Amino acid sequence: MMSRRRLLSLAKRSVSNYFGRRPFCVSFEVTYSCNARCKHCHLGGHVDGELASAEEYGRRARELKPVVAQVSGGEPLLRRDIEEIVRSMRRPGRAPFIVLTTNGALLTKEKYTRLREAGVDEFSLSLDYPDERHDEFRGIPGLFAKIRSLADGLRGTDGAGITLSCVVQRDNFRELLKLCGLAQEWGLRLNFSTYTWLRTNKMEYMVPSEEQEELREMIRRVIEFKRKNGTVFTSDYILQKIPEFFARGGIAGCTAGRRFFVVNPDATLSPCGLIIRSYRSSREMRKDFVKTNTCTACFTSIRGNQEKPLRYLIFDNLKHL
Repeated sequence: MMSRRRLLSLAKRSVSNYFGRRPFCVSFEVTYSCNARCKHCHLGGHVDGELASAEEYGRRARELKPVVAQVSGGEPLLRRDIEEIVRSMRRPGRAPFIVLTTNGALLTKEKYTRLREAGVDEFSLSLDYPDERHDEFRGIPGLFAKIRSLADGLRGTDGAGITLSCVVQRDNFRELLKLCGLAQEWGLRLNFSTYTWLRTNKMEYMVPSEEQEELREMIRRVIEFKRKNGTVFTSDYILQKIPEFFARGGIAGCTAGRRFFVVNPDATLSPCGLIIRSYRSSREMRKDFVKTNTCTACFTSIRGNQEKPLRYLIFDNLKHL
């Protein structure tokens, strides 16, 4: 259970950042290397490049003051100093809320425990299919069984601290209700994010017009499941935007570089994980990128959750915490 002091700190920072035009979420992409070969992603294998120290990420977190600090990649568990990175961002009893995103292949119960002790509030664990098709999509044999075993091993452990994360695309949208049921069975939450072609230029994962009515019906059933069971974390606002994204081919009004952005592996800044730059400061990024940003080509979870109307932003986050 989160302490009252911590809740007040997160609430205060949320209000301050909303009206002060500071970021809600900053994603610290601590490596571009990855042990997966996901079909919807441009990363995979070892990627050379400068990696900042744990202390430098901590300095950035204190400078940028996000409500949520997401530790991601690539695959962040490839960093041998991942526990030190988390500790450097942690502010006991205060914001930020720390989320670590992982494909789960390197996550053991022991590593889970150590990272929770270091300061991880929540793990975002990728799961795109309710069976072994997930192994093929992510390029890691045995991955689905590993995730299932991990979920079983952590059942009843402090609410598990795990949210499954599914990227909705043409090949898996018919499986969304099964994924909801699986998350409920495992005692975990489930979050949905929308596929974007920006990473790989693969348009075959976009839902075509002749299948969009089926997608809308599936989303309606997911919302119904959510209201009945409470397993799904995703806001109704975002769920209803998913069919809109595929129908229009994009969503206007992107706030990358302002409400959310990325700290690169070398601790420079990018407006998002799909538009890589090397800005030295958020002020430089706002001046160079934000004023001219016309991108519409994604509606990922990190974007959608920061762009929700205020009533959803407050209600959804309070309910989650």
